[in-house]
Amino acid sequence: MDNPWQTIQEKRMYDNPWIRVDEHDVINPSGNPGIYGVVHFKNIAIGIIPVDEEGYTWLVGQYRYPLQAYSWEIIEGGGPIGIDPLESAKRELLEETGMTAEHWELIIPKMHLSNSVTDEYAMIYVAKGLTQGTAQPTDTEDLTLQRIPLVDAIEKVRSGDITDSISVAGLLWLSN
Repeated sequence: MDNPWQTIQEKRMYDNPWIRVDEHDVINPSGNPGIYGVVHFKNIAIGIIPVDEEGYTWLVGQYRYPLQAYSWEIIEGGGPIGIDPLESAKRELLEETGMTAEHWELIIPKMHLSNSVTDEYAMIYVAKGLTQGTAQPTDTEDLTLQRIPLVDAIEKVRSGDITDSISVAGLLWLSN
């Protein structure tokens, strides 16, 4: 499909190590002038669902500042664009849980997260053959880990207790 939007001018409004915000002067699909704000992410969102031989997984609980709320999620983090996403997934699993995994399966290779305002996308892996070590969270992470049956985590999605989009997509994918 052809792009019905015409970009007249682009202005950089904000830039930090994680995101860039641009404002575009546009002609919209109906032919009227307008503005469109776009948030560009400098990392790929990576989700990991560790599953042990007993059918359990781990959820991470943390306070999400933008939501001003506590959130239960699968293991997640950012992987720099240009770096192998699997290496980023391995790093995130180790940081947040202390685990390493022998087997990795990419279950969702590309998922857009909020495509009306951002170009951010996610990839989701399942990790198996787990070995427990020591977690190495970053200084911005105050995490609580919870080991629960995978079927209970899926039920938390269905009941609305888990609302994070990467967690919802990955856990529902495993429910089939």
